[in-house]
Amino acid sequence: MSLQPKPSLTFDDWLAAERGSMDSRSEYVDGEIFAMTGGTEQHNLIAANVIGELRSQLKGRPCRVYTSDMKIRTPTAEAGFYPDVLVVCGERQFHDDRRDVLTNPALIVEVLSDSTEAYDRGDKFVSYRGLPSLQAYLLIAQNCIRVELYVRQPDDTWNLSTYSDPRDQIPLTALDAALPLAEIYDKTDL
Repeated sequence: MSLQPKPSLTFDDWLAAERGSMDSRSEYVDGEIFAMTGGTEQHNLIAANVIGELRSQLKGRPCRVYTSDMKIRTPTAEAGFYPDVLVVCGERQFHDDRRDVLTNPALIVEVLSDSTEAYDRGDKFVSYRGLPSLQAYLLIAQNCIRVELYVRQPDDTWNLSTYSDPRDQIPLTALDAALPLAEIYDKTDL
């Protein structure tokens, strides 16, 4: 008995399907597609708070804040993702002329959920680290007050800092900004 090879799609196949779909979204990793589910109220409030705070602080600067509708491509991992929040500073680099897939984020933010936490910390972060432009990766818990900030170092290693005091300010030095923890969790049940 022989094993049947698993069907594999290219990034461009996945992207064409995503662009044609109005009902659902998925992420793409090395030929495989993974369905995405909708977020909770907490998830949406946290993402909106981060977007609002970053937009306010980056106003008038050459940085743009994007919502979870903007896709990113990580060519080194042959993957396509929808981060919860991302920031690009300076010239934007797009996958193609549709301008809906960025390839050079400086900051990526993921709001953790029970179903995605291990993946966001593991394989997804490995994919993100292949983006030379990425300077910071922010993981935000939605069930407790806890934020983890990974910052790329000059030797291409990543340092981790954890924040859990509502008075904490999360330094985003690559953006010359800081996120107050109290603002991230504003109007949530925490």
